[in-house]
Amino acid sequence: MFVLTTVAMIVFSTADEKLSNGLAAGILWVIMFFSAMTGLSKTFVSEEERGTAMLLRISTAPTAVYFGKLFFNILLTIVLYGTAVVLFFLFVPGVYIRTPLLFVTVFALGGIATASAVTLIAAIIAKANTKSALFPVLSFPVLLPLVLAGVESTYQALAGIAFEQAQNNLIILACYSVVLIAVSSMLFDFVWKE
Repeated sequence: MFVLTTVAMIVFSTADEKLSNGLAAGILWVIMFFSAMTGLSKTFVSEEERGTAMLLRISTAPTAVYFGKLFFNILLTIVLYGTAVVLFFLFVPGVYIRTPLLFVTVFALGGIATASAVTLIAAIIAKANTKSALFPVLSFPVLLPLVLAGVESTYQALAGIAFEQAQNNLIILACYSVVLIAVSSMLFDFVWKE
């Protein structure tokens, strides 16, 4: 609903004006960032609210819990991002993808990178009293490099830049995911037990 509401507000506020590629890329990533903030924050919160976190701590290894939640977040992020992209291009006129392979690669890597960043943050804030307010505040500095690389890569895909010329940002997105997954899997044991 957040994605649908945001796209509707963009359509009404632009009043059929043609968006530039840079502005369209930025707006699309803003929609995706905030939809991820609303959807992915509940990953560990539901375990704490239902009282199943203690059972998971006793019966399952922390790495199994982390990677299970990570894979769920990756799937959820891809669905959220896919919904945002479809609705955005369906209702916002005059914006076209000129390099489809680059566009798909950016959003696949962006979804994996977003999920890898917010999975550990969701575990950290699960026991906090102000979960909904704390999650975006902690996530924004961590996700800022991802959003900047994603916006630039999306602009390149909309502008028709060749895949080979946009590889620097794709490498940043891939390395970002690998580093965050490695660091999060090492730190998750401490976060999960405390």
